[in-house]
Amino acid sequence: MSKNLRQIPITCSGHTRPVVDLRFSDITPYSYFIISACKDGLPMLREGDTGDWVGTFVGHKGAVWGATINKEATRAATGAADFTAKLWDAKSGVEIHSFSHRHIVKSVDFSSDTNHLVTGCNDKNLRLFDLENYATDPKVFSGHNSNIKKCILAEGSKKIISISDDKTLRVWDTVSNNQITQLNFDDIPTSIEQSRDGKMLILSHGKSVELYDLEKLEKVKFFSIPSVISAVSISPDKSLFVCGSENFTLYKYSIETGAEIESFKGHFGPVHCIQFSPDGEVYASGSEDGTLRLWQNTIGKTYGLWKLIDSEETNNINAVS
Repeated sequence: MSKNLRQIPITCSGHTRPVVDLRFSDITPYSYFIISACKDGLPMLREGDTGDWVGTFVGHKGAVWGATINKEATRAATGAADFTAKLWDAKSGVEIHSFSHRHIVKSVDFSSDTNHLVTGCNDKNLRLFDLENYATDPKVFSGHNSNIKKCILAEGSKKIISISDDKTLRVWDTVSNNQITQLNFDDIPTSIEQSRDGKMLILSHGKSVELYDLEKLEKVKFFSIPSVISAVSISPDKSLFVCGSENFTLYKYSIETGAEIESFKGHFGPVHCIQFSPDGEVYASGSEDGTLRLWQNTIGKTYGLWKLIDSEETNNINAVS
């Protein structure tokens, strides 16, 4: 009797409200980790391959909209509706510092060396903080005409890339503090992510996913998706991307051919965030339904907790046979 290969996600419960952001660390000597931001105000850290809970960062007094973890999984940062961004010791869960803002902080991102933190705020400004000197005033980048949805640091900390409800993507030079590039869209951009090698940028807006050369910010690929896309992530080897939609569906596409590889539903609400693990074996999604779910990139492969799932299914098959 052959096995019916289907997605069997690991559902990570614990949050009590919508999960709106997530981020994987790189692979560390202790595996890799994932942080999730939730409107319940309690961002959580988990083991990335199993979803096992590691700890909760306690200190925000409002919904947490953005979360990130550095490559080494030693530092975490969060942005929240209490008008603060917080820096955390990811090993102990202790708050290291709190950065005050004038409005809700929607997005946070570390530089590759963890020496800087960028924040995107509902006051329409981006701020770049020096994490080696907390007393230093942040550099402020103004120009967006509406709320900032997402911001990332690229080329170390030389560039900030941001998307906003004003239907633009903007690139900022952190040395001169000047805006150097602007892309305009017919729809509000919903998600941006740079590839793990820092060479490509993937972006979603409306029912479209676009791939850009990050250095030149030139579009190299365009993909039309059946539903409005809320989040997108590119695989570490840049061969695939996954995206989540407002109609509860996850999609996977080949970047080379543009073909849809698979699509399926698993969440009971719109998907708000998605990202590939650093080894490409797993991708995680967070949803309005309050759960974080882990999905296999290669369905049926023995990996992490899927070893137990494989074993249980095999026993059931043998019993039926």
